[in-house]
Amino acid sequence: MQRFYYLSSCDTCKRIIKTLDLPEAVSCIDIKKAPLQEEDLAVLYAHTQSYEALLNKRAQKLKAIDKSSLTETRIKELLLSHYTFLKRPVLLLDDQLFVGNAKATVEAAKAALHG
Repeated sequence: MQRFYYLSSCDTCKRIIKTLDLPEAVSCIDIKKAPLQEEDLAVLYAHTQSYEALLNKRAQKLKAIDKSSLTETRIKELLLSHYTFLKRPVLLLDDQLFVGNAKATVEAAKAALHG
């Protein structure tokens, strides 16, 4: 399974798409138009073993939430409730997962894609 979860209105995601030069085999999924489903999240969780690793801690909507209530179960609910809670972009390449826009993450994803 090869998927790229991103937000089409995000300039950082647009820049990373250009940087990665994604092959046609990678399905690009705009999480605003096609929100994460439970099955999608289960696949991502299988790689991270943590919903917190998938959480966008800079999300504006997160500021309105009591941080002490952020259990793994609550984070899973948030991830399924609104696209803004997913740290992005997320690149799933078969058995590898790259989450976020850190330079090292993007470089590792690029190396995995193009060798």
